[in-house]
Amino acid sequence: MSRSLRRGALAATAIVLSVAALSACGAGNDAQTLEVRPDNAAVTVDDVKIQNALVVTQPEPGAKGPAAVSASVFNNGSTPQTVDAITLPGTKAVVKLKAAEGTGPITVPAHGSVLIGGKGNASAVIENGSEAARNGDAQKIVFKLSKTGDVALNAFIVPATSYFKDYGPEAVPAAPTTAPAATPTGTPTSPATPSGEASHGAETPASGEPTTAGH
Repeated sequence: MSRSLRRGALAATAIVLSVAALSACGAGNDAQTLEVRPDNAAVTVDDVKIQNALVVTQPEPGAKGPAAVSASVFNNGSTPQTVDAITLPGTKAVVKLKAAEGTGPITVPAHGSVLIGGKGNASAVIENGSEAARNGDAQKIVFKLSKTGDVALNAFIVPATSYFKDYGPEAVPAAPTTAPAATPTGTPTSPATPSGEASHGAETPASGEPTTAGH
């Protein structure tokens, strides 16, 4: 993908994601704010619709650490479904799923939706994030639903900056710290006592009296 196409893809994705974030509180999949068809990563299979799918990598280029999958999953069916797995075919990436609350699976309620990615939402963390493709490219993602089965689509890959900073992986490598300056070894020695002077035991003379060495 050319550099210009990548910039255009990132710009279009940023607009769509910002609209999706503002409309997350809409009343289900039929809310007017969700009727805008996104220009990226959207697919419908049976009762399940997935849109605004992204792979969000580390904010710094070349940084090692996890990546994250972000997406909106809608369920137009009359029974709830669970997201049992998310895979990235063609890579060795392992995606760890976590519900927004508790330790159970990510559940998509009947006639409802769930947002994956972002603070307080369900999460899908790619533990070996370096397995994801380069920023600006597209990566095939497969969502495995408990009733619908596999739902596949291509998602843009973007860094966790600007519009996407709140949807990236929570574990970001810490910036390297500067090592403190080395301290000199040993302790300074006391100044030498001049030759011919007593080092101890000398009496301090009173004003106007001769000095007498103590013995």
